[in-house]
Amino acid sequence: MYILMRKQILFFFLLVVAVWPVRALEPEQVKPVKNLILMIPDGTSLATVSAARWYQWYLHPDKPKLAIDPYLCGTVLTHSSNDPIGDSAPTTSCYMTGYPSRAGFVATYPVSDPENDIYPTDPSRAYQPLTTLLEAAKSLKQMATGLVFTCEFPHATPADCSAHSYNRGRYNWIAPQMVHNDLDVVIGGGASLLSEADELYLKANGYGVFRNDLESMRTYAGDRMWALYGERDMAYDLDRDASQEPSIEEMTRKAIEKLSACENGFFLMVEGSKVDWAAHANDPAAMITDLLAFDRACEAAFEFARQNGETAVVIVPDHGNSGISLGSRTCGHTTKDGLMHAISQVKRSADGLAGKLNSEPASAVQQVFREYAGFELTDEELNTLYQCKSYKNSPVPEAERSDKGALASLYSSSLNGFVAKLITSKTCFGFTTGGHTGEEVFLAAYHPAGSLPVGMHTNIELNRYMTAALGLHGRLDELTAANFAPHTEVFKDYAYEIVEPADGENSPLLIVKNRKDRKKQLSITPNTNIVKFGKKAEEEAKLSSVIVYVDVNHTFYLPRSLADYLK
Repeated sequence: MYILMRKQILFFFLLVVAVWPVRALEPEQVKPVKNLILMIPDGTSLATVSAARWYQWYLHPDKPKLAIDPYLCGTVLTHSSNDPIGDSAPTTSCYMTGYPSRAGFVATYPVSDPENDIYPTDPSRAYQPLTTLLEAAKSLKQMATGLVFTCEFPHATPADCSAHSYNRGRYNWIAPQMVHNDLDVVIGGGASLLSEADELYLKANGYGVFRNDLESMRTYAGDRMWALYGERDMAYDLDRDASQEPSIEEMTRKAIEKLSACENGFFLMVEGSKVDWAAHANDPAAMITDLLAFDRACEAAFEFARQNGETAVVIVPDHGNSGISLGSRTCGHTTKDGLMHAISQVKRSADGLAGKLNSEPASAVQQVFREYAGFELTDEELNTLYQCKSYKNSPVPEAERSDKGALASLYSSSLNGFVAKLITSKTCFGFTTGGHTGEEVFLAAYHPAGSLPVGMHTNIELNRYMTAALGLHGRLDELTAANFAPHTEVFKDYAYEIVEPADGENSPLLIVKNRKDRKKQLSITPNTNIVKFGKKAEEEAKLSSVIVYVDVNHTFYLPRSLADYLK
C-alpha cells in the first residue's frame, strides 16, 4: 500500500512537471517564434478587468469569462526610471527598449536622478534614443511591422514603438519619425495630424493612405497602409458610429491580415488606448466597454495565433489608473443586480453624454438622461448641472454659476466631469484618483510551444522575454550603438555645423563637410530617414532608421555608417 501511494505521488508530480508552463525569464528558455503580437490596454487596473468581466456576465449569462482569461499567467510591476508610478511614455518604453525611462520620455534613455533612480543610470547616455523591439524586428529580421490604437497616432504608446523624444508632447518631432520609420500598417486615430509632406512620403513609397475612409481601408488590396480616423482620437466604443469608424477588433484583424503576408514574420502592437482616458475621467461605463472592445481584439489575436502555430501573443497594461474599486463606502451588502444594473443602463461615455446635453435644449435634459443613462435627475442634481461652466444650454447665466450647493461634491466646471461623477454616484464603484496608480497589472500570454512568462515580472524583464521570443536577445543594444550615436562622435574627423531654422519652428539642419574634398558633403534633417549628400544636396539616401535631434544637448543621434559617405 505504501509503495503504491509513493508511485501515485511520483506519477502525479511528473505529470504536473510535464504540463506546468516553464517560467521563461531566461532567454535560452524561450523558444523563438515567427510573429509577435503585443497588446496593451492602456491604464487598465485589475479592478477594471473584474468590472468588465462582471458587466459582460451580467448582460450575457452565457459569457462568464473574458477572452483573455484562459491566458492569464502573471503580473507586471510597472514603473519609470525614478518613480514607481509612471505615465504611458516611460512604462511602454520599458516594454519596447528594455531600459527604464523618465516621465514623458519616448523610447529615450533617462536623465540620471541618483537620489530616486530605481536602477543605476549612466549620466553620459542621457537623452540618447533607444532602439525599440519594433525597430529591431524590422531592421535585423526584415519583419513587417504594424500599430493599431484608438488615440491619435503620435500619442505615447504608439510613439514608444517607433519614435524617440524626451517630450511626449512634441508631435512635430514624433509624427514624422513614425512616418519615416516605414511601418507597414498603421490604423488608428489622428487624421488631422498627418502632414501633407508625410502623406506624400507615404504615397511615394507605395502606401495606401486613408483619412476617415472606412470603405477604402476595408477594400484596399495593398499590404502597406495608413488608415486614420477622427481629427485626433477615435471615439469611445460606447459612442462609436460603426458606419464611420472601425472597431479595435476589426482594425486588429485587418492589420494581421496585411502583416501576415510577410514571409519573414511580423510584429504588431495593439493598444486599447482610451481605457486610460476613461479612467482619468473616472468614467466607469467607458472604461468597461472600451476594455470589452479590446478583449474582442484579443480574441482575434488568439484566434490567429492558435491557427497559425508560429505566433506568440502578450497582453499587458502599461500601468494602472484611477484606483477604481468594485464597492465603495456608500454601498454596503449588494447583489449582482445591485452592482451591475445601474452601469448597464449607461449608453454613452461621459464625453458622449455631455455632447448630447450640449446639443439639446435644457428642456430635453431629463429625456437625454432617461435614454442614455437610465435615470432622471433630482432637483438638486439638475441645479448642479446648471452650475457647470461648460454646459452651453444652462438657464443660469455663466457669471451667476457657483460651485456651492446641496450637491457640491458633484460640481465640476466641465460638463463631462459632472456627468462622470453623477453616473458613478448611482453605482457601487469608487475612485481614489484621476491619475495613474502603482499597483501591479495583469499579464496574459500565448506561446505555441508553451514558453510562457509565468509569475511576477518588471516591465524591463518583460522586454527580455519578448526579444528572446523574436530571437533578438541582446541585439537592441547593438542597434542603438550603431544607429543612435552622437554626431560629435560620428563626424569627429570632419567639419560640421548646426544651422538653426529661420522661423524657429522647424528642426535644425546638420551640415557635414570633408575638409579635403568639398564635393563630399552631407545635409541631415532630423525626424526623417532621408540624408542628402553632395555640395548642392543633389542626391539623397534612404536610411533604415530615423535621425533624432535633441535640442537640450544640441545633439543629432544618427547611424555611425553615415561617415562612410564622406570618405
